[in-house]
Amino acid sequence: MSAQQRGAARNLRSASLPVFPWDTLADVTALARSHPDGIVDLSVGTPIDPVAPVIRQALADASASPGYPATAGTPALRESAVAALARRYGVTALPESAVLPVIGTKELIAWLPTLLGLGPQDTVVVPELAYPTYDVGARLAGAQVLRADSLTQLGPQSPALVYLNSPSNPTGKVLGVDHLRKVVGWARERGVLIASDECYLGLAWDAEPLSVLHPSVSEGDHTGLLAVHSLSKSSSLAGYRAGFVAGDPAVVAELLAVRKHAGMMVPTPVQAAMVAALDDDEHEREQRARYARRRDALLPALRAAGFTVDDSEAGLYLWATRGEPCRDTVAWLAQRGILVAPGEFYGARGSHHVRVALTASDERISAAAQRLSVQRP
Repeated sequence: MSAQQRGAARNLRSASLPVFPWDTLADVTALARSHPDGIVDLSVGTPIDPVAPVIRQALADASASPGYPATAGTPALRESAVAALARRYGVTALPESAVLPVIGTKELIAWLPTLLGLGPQDTVVVPELAYPTYDVGARLAGAQVLRADSLTQLGPQSPALVYLNSPSNPTGKVLGVDHLRKVVGWARERGVLIASDECYLGLAWDAEPLSVLHPSVSEGDHTGLLAVHSLSKSSSLAGYRAGFVAGDPAVVAELLAVRKHAGMMVPTPVQAAMVAALDDDEHEREQRARYARRRDALLPALRAAGFTVDDSEAGLYLWATRGEPCRDTVAWLAQRGILVAPGEFYGARGSHHVRVALTASDERISAAAQRLSVQRP
């Protein structure tokens, strides 16, 4: 292939993808950074708290691992994942063969339609307000994308894949058990695969989220169901790229077969760190308490400053509005040295909201709350 042909191929691929949203925040980021007391960055949900010593020690102890890692995950990892899902979230009847480690859940979501062999003839359903990578992954596979929050919006069609996300990124909304059961029943009647993004399942505040694999939803039958779990939030392991998918053993086996060919392997030391994280509930409780403390400081400050906070029942974000276009709100906050994400990043319905992350230190959260109480920056 000539250089000209390679350039044309790159342009064709990039033309099918949206602009990377965070690249559009350069001006307001600079404005927020100019605050005399520095920026409070509440835009990206990246963990900032220390990794628990038990996890770091497990990583170090497994560092002498010269061979290729197991794509399927070590037996210890699969066992720990099954046990943690049962202990923390009430998921039962899950065999260890139905668990597969992934190189961070964003990787899995971005490539899931491709790994499943979807293409232009297939439709992927994503929530109307959604993590952008659901849409990107469908586009990478050449599949069609439909944004819908209710089954009535789908009409008579049978999509290939439906994404659920509860608690939601960005809104923090929790889907109730009746809603989940209805979607599962509808999908099974049509042979549709459900992928439930459950990265925020352990961060419940005003509602109790359930896994799609929970027996009250699945009735103990995981056919056609996948649950996507990340250790980025619960264990501050975003830098480790540590996650896993669990559910329908047949689908997990299919994903494993393709990932073996593609070399999609979680490094052995990271797998050992995941075992430590999944086996230790104390550090997870401590991390949840940190986020709860920050939420308790930021939520009333936003409301006192005139914001309405919608949903936000669980998860890492507050979904807030001043009743104006979201970019105006982003600029208003940036004048006060606070950077947030415009709601339009997540879909058209977010045009008048902003997403405010809880992933900043206690000191920075306190600074944001204080700035919100001041009429002018």
